[in-house]
Amino acid sequence: MSVHTDKIFVNLPVKDLDRSVAFFSKLGFSFNPHFTDENATCMVIHDNIFVMLLVESFFQTFTKKPIADASRGTEVIVALSTASREQVDELADKALAAGGSVSNDPVDHGFMYTRSFQDPDGHLWEVFHMDPNAVPPTE
Repeated sequence: MSVHTDKIFVNLPVKDLDRSVAFFSKLGFSFNPHFTDENATCMVIHDNIFVMLLVESFFQTFTKKPIADASRGTEVIVALSTASREQVDELADKALAAGGSVSNDPVDHGFMYTRSFQDPDGHLWEVFHMDPNAVPPTE
């Protein structure tokens, strides 16, 4: 029996929720007001893909483990696929203009192009485009 899920929610701790909302708003993301308060917000990536930005003290209520300091270590890399190489550059450039920082140099494999950045809390984000003709069909 295989597992089927239809939505993904990535939960990330943030130090300053307003700063995070301002940053991601500049990248063009929207937020679901029904899941937003002083402790958290639900950033909409796509119809079924969401990132819950949780104030660190609230995030801590979901785990007994210490919260990783994303400015010093990596706990996750969130990778976002785009429809074109131009959209990769557009989103990465918006992130840098909004106060993000470069994570790695751009990578161009021919069939796949990637740029990466860190958000204000140090979380790593990759933006990539993969040529659909280079992806083998699933059987």
